[in-house]
Amino acid sequence: MKYNYQIIIEYLGKNLIGWQIQKKGQSIQGIVQRAISKAIKKKIKLIGSGRTDAGVNAEGQSANFFCKNEIKDHFKFLSSVNFFLKKYQISVIALKKRNSLFHARHSAKKRLYEYIIINRLAKLSIDQDRSWLIKKKLNIKKMKKALRYFTGTHNFSALRSSSCSAKSPIRTITHAGLKIVNDKITISFESESFLQKQVRSMVGCLKYVGENKWKPDKIKKIIKSKKRDECAPPAPPEGLYLKKVFY
Repeated sequence: MKYNYQIIIEYLGKNLIGWQIQKKGQSIQGIVQRAISKAIKKKIKLIGSGRTDAGVNAEGQSANFFCKNEIKDHFKFLSSVNFFLKKYQISVIALKKRNSLFHARHSAKKRLYEYIIINRLAKLSIDQDRSWLIKKKLNIKKMKKALRYFTGTHNFSALRSSSCSAKSPIRTITHAGLKIVNDKITISFESESFLQKQVRSMVGCLKYVGENKWKPDKIKKIIKSKKRDECAPPAPPEGLYLKKVFY
C-alpha cells in the first residue's frame, strides 16, 4: 500500500528557474522533492498543480507525492522538511492525506492568480522583488472596464508565450477583478487553467489601458486577432502570485 499526500507550498520565485525541474538551474519542484526525500529518508516524486515561470511567486502552490510509510506526525514532518529548505525562500506550510486518486494537477478544478502593482513615484523598499512598480498614475476606472473583456471563454493565442506547449489556446476566465488600497493594486484571475505567460500578458495589456495608451475595448480586438504581436509586453514575473488551487 502507498499513501498519497498533498502539500501546500509558498515561495518567492526570485533566482529560481520556476516550478519544473530542468537540466540547469534551481527549480522549486527539485528543491522541495529533495527536502521531502531527506525528511522521510525515501526518494519521492513530487507532482505539482502546474508550472510557474521563473521569478513567479506562490502562496498556495499545491503538490502531491506517494510514499510507502504513513506520515503520522505532521508537525515533525513539516519541521523536518522546512529545516532542509531553510536556505531557500520556500516553505511547506501544510500536509494533508489524500486518497489514491488525488492528483495535484488533474484533480484541480480552479486556480486563482493575483498580480500586485504598486502605483507611486517612490522606489520600492518592502515590496522590492514582490511587486511591479509603475510610476505613472494609472486610470483605474478604464482598467476595470478593460478587465471585463478577459472574462468568459476565448481563444487566448494573442496572450500566450511563443514557447507555450498547451494543445489548445482556448481558456475560460471565470473571474477577473481589480481592487486598490492606497497605492497597491491587486488584479485577480480565476480559471481552471492558464496558458504560459497568459496572466502576465493580460496585466501588461491592462497597464497600457491604465496609461491611456489604449482604450479599454482594445482588449477585445487583441483577443480576436489571435496574434501575439498585437499584445502588450508581459508584466514582470515578480508581481505574480499563485494564490490558491481549488479541488
